[in-house]
Amino acid sequence: MLPMNEYDASTGIRADQWLWAARLFKTRGLAKQAIEGGKVTVNDGGCKPAKLVHVGDVLQVTRGAERLEVELLAVSAQRGPASAAQALYRESAASVQARALRREEQRLIGRQAPPRRPDKHARRRLRDLKDQSAP
Repeated sequence: MLPMNEYDASTGIRADQWLWAARLFKTRGLAKQAIEGGKVTVNDGGCKPAKLVHVGDVLQVTRGAERLEVELLAVSAQRGPASAAQALYRESAASVQARALRREEQRLIGRQAPPRRPDKHARRRLRDLKDQSAP
């Protein structure tokens, strides 16, 4: 029998636990929420938090505007340093290129200031507009 934190490549590991150990999500709870929300797929199919993932499986993970496609290289239930976590998976070349392109687009667009509050005159126009539309 294997100790709790060591897995044979043939046994697999829970998807939420692997995502946490690979540092794709900060907590297992966040990994579970992402899976339940449909943000994670395994081998182009659905996924549940308790689904066993094995070496060679391909996961598509969406985190905000970021979309990753990773292949499992190893399984681990223990969260280690970032260098060890990166050894658990390999990101596809297309995924790396798409993320770089998106990052470059965001850099070119720049940060836009949030819209400001309406000034005195704009507030009066809004109030008049609302008064006109009220029955």
